[in-house]
Amino acid sequence: MAKPAFDTLRALAIASQALGFILIITLETMMGDAARPWQGVTLAAMVTAALWIALVRLYRRNRSRKALARRLADDDDDAA
Repeated sequence: MAKPAFDTLRALAIASQALGFILIITLETMMGDAARPWQGVTLAAMVTAALWIALVRLYRRNRSRKALARRLADDDDDAA
């Protein structure tokens, strides 16, 4: 099975991490040391987003593997 030209999950992962880092730097610039708790919240949100994207990717991969196995099993049944 060919991979799609544009991977939505990869783009979402890159965008969320870039946005998080920009937000962390902006908080530091605007608030100084008072930004520490908000930077922690931002980092936690980044990690949560990364884990969610990894789980969705794993789910999709397993779903496509099961579909492929089902198609191959159906082809074997037709050949016999």
